[in-house]
Amino acid sequence: MTFTEQLCTIAIAVLTTMASRFLPFMIFNGKKPTPDFVSYLGNNLPPAILGILVVYCYKSQLLHSSHDTLLAVIAGLLTIGVHLYKKNMLISILVGTLSYVALVYLT
Repeated sequence: MTFTEQLCTIAIAVLTTMASRFLPFMIFNGKKPTPDFVSYLGNNLPPAILGILVVYCYKSQLLHSSHDTLLAVIAGLLTIGVHLYKKNMLISILVGTLSYVALVYLT
């Protein structure tokens, strides 16, 4: 790949990334009300995506009984407890990640 082709590739990647970041703000600029389906997706997609991630992360571990499976289940239960207590997804994810890493590191 020549230097010019590399520059073009980087420029296209930058423009595509910027367009994907700024386009929603240009489309939904606040002058018109946000469509109902966009509000619905904004409310329901984050928990659905988190559920998919949980299934993906546990799918291979739950089939095998190992020490790591127990650590993952403990961290998952701790995450659920923190989320029920605080109702903050970012804190829940942070506590779950840190607890799993700490459990793996300490055992």
